[in-house]
Amino acid sequence: MQLWVWFTMSMGAYDEEEHERRERKNSSVDTDFDDDRTEYEGSVEYDTGESTEDLLNQFKDIQTD
Repeated sequence: MQLWVWFTMSMGAYDEEEHERRERKNSSVDTDFDDDRTEYEGSVEYDTGESTEDLLNQFKDIQTD
């Protein structure tokens, strides 16, 4: 006589070995990547051309819509 038994776990459940495997995987750090940073030089200027009063009036108009 042959008897087959299946063990099932609910979704999200895992055994202690799986937990330890995940801990080892998450605790290792990959240092094989290139850590050179790209440096940019320059400046950025932004001017809307509008006064503070104009911007506040536009904001009030948007709020009332």
